[in-house]
Amino acid sequence: MLTWLVGARLLVITILTMAASGIKLECGDEICLIDAGSPPPPDQARYDHYRIYNVQFDNQEQIELFQKLEDQSDSLTFIGHAREIGQKLSILVAAHRVADFADLLKTYKLKHRVLTYNFQEKIDRNMGEVLPESIDATQYDWQHFFHLKTIYGWMDVMAKKYPDLLTVLDMGKSTQGHAIKGIKLASKPDNKAIFIESGIHAREWIAPATATYIINELLTSQDAGVQKLAKNFNWIIFPCVNPDGYKYTFEHDRMWRKNRQLFGTCRGVDLNRNYPDHWNSTGSSSDPTRYDFAGPSAGSELETQCLLQFIRSNVQKEQIKTYIALHSYSQMLMFPYGYTKERVSNYDDLQEFGKKAAAAIKAESGRDYVSGSLYETIYPSSGGSMDWAHEEAGIPIAYTFELRGPPDSQDLFILPAVEIQPTASEAFTAIRTIVEAADEKGYYN
Repeated sequence: MLTWLVGARLLVITILTMAASGIKLECGDEICLIDAGSPPPPDQARYDHYRIYNVQFDNQEQIELFQKLEDQSDSLTFIGHAREIGQKLSILVAAHRVADFADLLKTYKLKHRVLTYNFQEKIDRNMGEVLPESIDATQYDWQHFFHLKTIYGWMDVMAKKYPDLLTVLDMGKSTQGHAIKGIKLASKPDNKAIFIESGIHAREWIAPATATYIINELLTSQDAGVQKLAKNFNWIIFPCVNPDGYKYTFEHDRMWRKNRQLFGTCRGVDLNRNYPDHWNSTGSSSDPTRYDFAGPSAGSELETQCLLQFIRSNVQKEQIKTYIALHSYSQMLMFPYGYTKERVSNYDDLQEFGKKAAAAIKAESGRDYVSGSLYETIYPSSGGSMDWAHEEAGIPIAYTFELRGPPDSQDLFILPAVEIQPTASEAFTAIRTIVEAADEKGYYN
C-alpha cells in the first residue's frame, strides 16, 4: 500500500511539473501521450550507417545470385543491374542488412570494396550546401545547390537582364502541377538550335546546376569561341524536366529518382524509360516499386508528354539539330542506341565527336570520360529521351552525358558543391567540342 501511495504522489508531482512547464498530457481511453510542445521531426528519409559496396562479378553464379537479390530485397539500392562477368556494381545497403550482405559476399567469394560506411554523412553535408528557398534569385551561383523556385527565379532575372536574347519558356505542367520552365537564347531567328534537357532523374542535382551554368556562360563569357557559339546557334535549355521529383529530393528523400505519379501504395515512373521508342523492351521494369519503372504505357506521364509535344512542335520550326541530356554519374558521353547494339547510321561521326569531347575534358581537368553508344558504354536501356529524339524526331546529333564522378564514386549522386563549377565546365567544353566538330562536318548546313 505504501509503495502505491509513493508512486501515486510521484505521478501527481510529475504531472504538475509538466503543466507548469507547458507540457501537455493527452489521454485516451487507456494510454496517456506526452506532448513536449516541440514539433515532430520532418518526414524525411534517412540513410544513417547505410554502406556503399562496390562488388565485382567473376562468374555466372554470382550474377544470377545478385539478380535474384535485387528482385527480392527492398533494403538494397542497386545502381545498375547485375549483367556480365567482370562487371563492377555499386550497391547501397541498408544498415540493418549490412551483416547479412557482408556474409553473402564472404560466402560466395565476391571481390568487393566498401566505398562509404555512413551514407547519411554525405547527405547531411550536401544539404548544408543548399541555400534557402527564400534567397533572392540574384544571389544564384555555382558554389551551392538551389531549390526549384530559385532556379526558376534566376531564369526570370536573366531574361529581364537580357531581354533581346532570352525568352522564358513554359513547356507545361508536371504531375503535381508545377511548371516545367526553360529558356531560349536566340541571336538570330534562322540559327540552327541546340536543345538541352536536364534533371529528368531527380536526385542528380549536378545536372540542373550544369544547365544553368551553360546558360550563364553563353550570356556572360568573354571567350571568343563561346561568344561565337551564342551568336551562331540558338539554345533551348530546360534545367529541370522532372520538377516534382526534384522538389521531393530537397523535402523528403535525397535519393529519389522518378516522378511522383501515384500507383496505389507506391509512386513514380522513371521518365527516362517512358519515351515511345522501343518502350520497356530492355533495361526497364514493369513493376511500379522499381527505380526503373517504365510506366503503365509508352509516353504515359505528363512530363514525358510535355517534352514530346514541345520537340514535335519545334524540331522543324526551330531547326533543332542537337539534343543533349544531362545526367550523373559515371563520366560518360553516350549516343544512341540504348536498347540495342545495332549501330546508328552516323555512328562513326558520333563516336568521333564523343572522343574529341572526352579528349578536350582530359586536357582541361585531367578527368577521364568514356565515349560510345549507350548500350555498349553503360548498360542496355529502352524508352530513353535521347533514342526517341534521334529516331522519331530525327535529331542527328544526340548524346546523354553522365557527369562526375567516376563509376566507382564514393558519393554516388551526392556530389559536393565544390565540384559544381569544374563539372559544369567539363560538360560545356564537351558540348562545345561536339557542336564545333559537327559543324565542320556540315551537320548544321
